[in-house]
Amino acid sequence: MAGVTDHCFRRLCRMEGCDLTFTEMVSAKGMHYGSRKTRSLIRTANEERPCAVQLFGSEPDIMAEITSVICDEYADEICLIDINCGCPAPKITSNGEGSALMRDIPGAARVIEATVRASRLPVSVKFRKGWDANSINAVEFARMCEQSGASMVTVHGRTRESMYTGSADWDIIAQVVDAVSIPVIGNGDIFSAEAALSMRERTGCAGIMVARGAQGDPFIFREIRCALDEVPYSPPTDVERMDMAIRHARSFIEEKEPSLLPELRKHMAWYSHGMHGSTEFRCLVNSARNADEMLNVLYNFRDSLTSA
Repeated sequence: MAGVTDHCFRRLCRMEGCDLTFTEMVSAKGMHYGSRKTRSLIRTANEERPCAVQLFGSEPDIMAEITSVICDEYADEICLIDINCGCPAPKITSNGEGSALMRDIPGAARVIEATVRASRLPVSVKFRKGWDANSINAVEFARMCEQSGASMVTVHGRTRESMYTGSADWDIIAQVVDAVSIPVIGNGDIFSAEAALSMRERTGCAGIMVARGAQGDPFIFREIRCALDEVPYSPPTDVERMDMAIRHARSFIEEKEPSLLPELRKHMAWYSHGMHGSTEFRCLVNSARNADEMLNVLYNFRDSLTSA
């Protein structure tokens, strides 16, 4: 979810009922070398808390150093240090980080132990089913995380090799639940409240992580909350979805540099998915040259839905 779960998006998710948000991926090495852009990813506001920082790295000393910095400087903003051992992106794994750590369990243990020792906050670990179909080691990895001091783990039911293709394997999540005594969060293919309830029933997981299912649909958290509480849920109309898109866009434009406007386009495409006229809408969004043009496109499309 790098480039997706920024401040604007996290606030909307919290507003719709998300219990805990996560920052975008923060490079411990980037922080170590003084990257202001990397440091800015840790900043949070009241409306998006409680929030966990999603930290990645493969060098125990640097992970410990940056964990100490976060605990010292961001203790009022961050409630949890989450070590990412699940990212499948080649630019991450080529450095031995993200899901590449699943191929080096002793090395991953050193990273987790160093982070736990340096932290005054709880430490969790997110990882995948395994590296590929020939190395399914989520259970072994989870046990190592618990032994290394992690307070919680999150399991994505796909291997690194499968990236985001195919179906997530919820059975591996259930196996991890049975193997450890710390809370296990299930992740993978949660695109509806029905899926969330099914995952909880099939795996016995302590919590449910929504990722791609929230893209263009922060309402999914309210939907899941209603299902968990067994109360009626009314899905948003297309007009309400576009009102949310406009709120997202205005917040984004107020907070971001004009040069980052292209980042907003993917969000607008997600919001409009399946709506009448969405193809033309996306073309207009992609050709908008500045914030005013972008907002005009959004308002005009919303008005067209209102009059339809």
